[in-house]
Amino acid sequence: MTALDDRGLPHGMHVNTELEITPRDLHAMRSRREAVTVVDVRTHAERAIARLPDCVHIPLDELPNRIDELAEHHNSFVVTLCERGRRSLRAADILRGGGLQRVRSLAGGIQLWAIDIDPSVATKPTC
Repeated sequence: MTALDDRGLPHGMHVNTELEITPRDLHAMRSRREAVTVVDVRTHAERAIARLPDCVHIPLDELPNRIDELAEHHNSFVVTLCERGRRSLRAADILRGGGLQRVRSLAGGIQLWAIDIDPSVATKPTC
């Protein structure tokens, strides 16, 4: 079990709050039923292993050509999601470049979500 700090992050993990959101903060937003859209940018194979409910799935390599599919979410807070948070940072940048303003990447990705929020979410084994 990974030791987490008071924000639900592994000790020493840096999060840029202008670009990222913690799993705890996303969970709180969803619990309050705030307008938040989660965009899962993982591959189809990764989603077959684990997924969060109520997500829009657009793989990262398809995202630049499919930004228009998110037009209806322009008033929502948009959170991009991947396995560990690296690809979702790129995805958030693509979406901001495409005109969406309130976009953050999920820090630690679905791996940290499974550790801190919902251990029933299956994840890929870490090597």
